[in-house]
Amino acid sequence: MTVFLVGAGPGDPGLLTLRAAEVLGRADAVVHDRLADPRLLSLAPPGAAMHDVGKAPGGPVRQEEIDQLLVRLGRVHQTVVRLKGGDPFVFGRGGEEAVALGAAGVPYEVVPGVTSAIAVPAYAGVPVTHRGLATSFTVVTGHSRHAVDRETDWESLARAGGTIVILMGVAHRAEIAARLMAGGLDPATPVAAVHWGTRPEQTTDRVRLDQLASTPLEPPVTIVVGQVAGLELAWYERRPLFAKRVVVTRARESASQLSSRLSEMGARVIEVPTIRFEGPADGGAALEQAVAGIAAGSYRWVVFTSARAVDALLERVADARLLAGCSIAAVGPATAAALGPYRLVADLVAPAGRREAAGLVDLFPAPSGSGRVLFPRATRGRETVVEGLAAAGWQVDLVEAYQTLTAEVPEALRQEVAAADAICFTASSTVTGFLEAAGAQALPPVVVCIGPVTAATAREAGVTVSSVAEDASVASLADAVAAALSAHRS
Repeated sequence: MTVFLVGAGPGDPGLLTLRAAEVLGRADAVVHDRLADPRLLSLAPPGAAMHDVGKAPGGPVRQEEIDQLLVRLGRVHQTVVRLKGGDPFVFGRGGEEAVALGAAGVPYEVVPGVTSAIAVPAYAGVPVTHRGLATSFTVVTGHSRHAVDRETDWESLARAGGTIVILMGVAHRAEIAARLMAGGLDPATPVAAVHWGTRPEQTTDRVRLDQLASTPLEPPVTIVVGQVAGLELAWYERRPLFAKRVVVTRARESASQLSSRLSEMGARVIEVPTIRFEGPADGGAALEQAVAGIAAGSYRWVVFTSARAVDALLERVADARLLAGCSIAAVGPATAAALGPYRLVADLVAPAGRREAAGLVDLFPAPSGSGRVLFPRATRGRETVVEGLAAAGWQVDLVEAYQTLTAEVPEALRQEVAAADAICFTASSTVTGFLEAAGAQALPPVVVCIGPVTAATAREAGVTVSSVAEDASVASLADAVAAALSAHRS
């Protein structure tokens, strides 16, 4: 049994360490602060117990209560993760929690995190050290009146030179600035105040030290004082989707790749899993019969139009040699790639630009004599493949591989979606699922679809489609979102 004191980093989930992700992935219980990104919490197993001990302004949770909770959980669970913003030991009170755990005889481990004192200035384009400007930096808290008045000698800090990074100092910024100037800092000293650093909501106010008191600021803010704050090596706030809110409608377990790509482009991603997947209604009986048919040589082709269908069928194939007499067709590279873990390679893949089902049908060979095709797919789906292959003379056996069901969208999330800048649909099922769950009134102004079939489904439902990706890939869809938002602004 171990309690892990884990640094979550300053906000950007991409700054989480590998060790932190590993222990989160096997946590029985997670104790987290109010600023924890939901994407970090989703790394924990579905059954993990979540304990929100967020110290919100005006309603703080007493540190003693958190210590007691960690001790109690540490005695009953194998793995407990205490997820803390930044680094546990940089003004995170991780030391106090370690003392409490040690005194109670509960084993603990510290997983350091990226501190906001360095990461936030970096995301704002401010290096805390720079040749010719600063050869040192000091990290100090301005959180409490006691720390400001007695624990910190601000005048000495002013005389020490270098960069001063102030965490949690918004409430006392006027007194801090006055004391730094009293210690000899020039009133014109550059200051960078970074709000929500490393997140898509990040904003940076660049002022003089004598203007800091009158600058409107709301926490969380990291304040950088010194000549380096006059540098503007901006990169994060120049990303093509910076500060844009983009809704991803894939099922939660398949949304991560698209979400990561959009996040890398600066977007604040809102994941709304409008569909969810379950096994086939018959418990897989039809799939088992299909596998028996493959073994008996009944099929000339197996057609896959989703990675989920690949897994649903091939997980039931004990020996890949059973497929030796079948050719395999995949609707696109992503589906074809899903065959890799089974040591299989698709014989037919629709090329770039023709990855929808219609393109696959166009490329399909004509049958010579009688021919049967096995087509495992979701319960609900367009009939393009079935009708197209049947028209070409193939006998198509349609087998339910999984069910696509509509997921519920809570009212708070529905409102967040409606306030977003764009939404992207990755399949026809996500269009129908979203409209069923949230309604057309919740659609953001910009709607982007991954391909023509998905776009057609949206238009048939009365949705105005702003843009369609050039090809059915995550990269192309993300680029289409950026282009559509740029055109919408202009």
